Amino acid sequence: MKVGLVCPVWFPVPPEAYGGTERVVALLAEGLVDAGHDVTLFASGDSQTRARLESVFHTAPSEWIGHTYWEIQHALHAFRKADEFDVVHDHTGMLGLAFGGLIDVPFCHTVHGPLDGQPGRLYEQVVELAPNAKLISISMNQRKPKPALPWIANCPNALDLSMYPFRRKAGGDYLVFLGRMSPDKGAHRALAVALETGIPLKIAAKCREPLEIRYFDEFIRPHLGGGIEYVGEVGHADKVELLMGARALISPIDWEEPFGLMMIEAMACGTPVISTRRG
Repeated sequence: MKVGLVCPVWFPVPPEAYGGTERVVALLAEGLVDAGHDVTLFASGDSQTRARLESVFHTAPSEWIGHTYWEIQHALHAFRKADEFDVVHDHTGMLGLAFGGLIDVPFCHTVHGPLDGQPGRLYEQVVELAPNAKLISISMNQRKPKPALPWIANCPNALDLSMYPFRRKAGGDYLVFLGRMSPDKGAHRALAVALETGIPLKIAAKCREPLEIRYFDEFIRPHLGGGIEYVGEVGHADKVELLMGARALISPIDWEEPFGLMMIEAMACGTPVISTRRG
């Protein structure tokens, strides 16, 4: 089968650091190649894959994340070639859904974000105009706000367990927070727990976009020191080392988390997860 996989263009596949969707798509592409399918991956040119790589940009335009020009150019390049495939599987977001829902080739779109509030309403409006769109969830809980959307499957995120050594003994003396700098991910709440309990905290999070930087400067930076450490945005090896050395991953999310890849990454390393009942 000829399969076209469309990945967000903002980070390479697999990502060097932050990028849960890109990590999942990398595994999917490799798995489909191993299964004997003819796979084309639409991603940034600095991606590494055994699939055939199609790209508009030589390197991922990470510094321009959220700017529609880059996203539209990437989508146009991918969906112009839709007739070359037996199926197109999009992972990019609502723009990819809108393009893909209008093509004649069988098309599916994995929803990687939450569906409560405005995102859910936008998905309803897009699928009205894109009659061929079929959706895949990454958790059954993700569907709850919008159960009537055109779902065809549920496919939880996966890990390559060989990349996550399992630790059988109890961990170290610190908590670790992974993710991105935003109120919904809850770095400020993790910090509050660390300050109240006196347990050291290592924060490893993406902090590139203006809102992320503003959040960091207001809520995190003033409390650094005295056991609170910001280690920056980490790659896979450093992330695994942090997880294996931690007493627990603390992930006090304040949104309906669609899946939470870092949580199963922690458990794969044998590290407990402390979180909220959201998502």
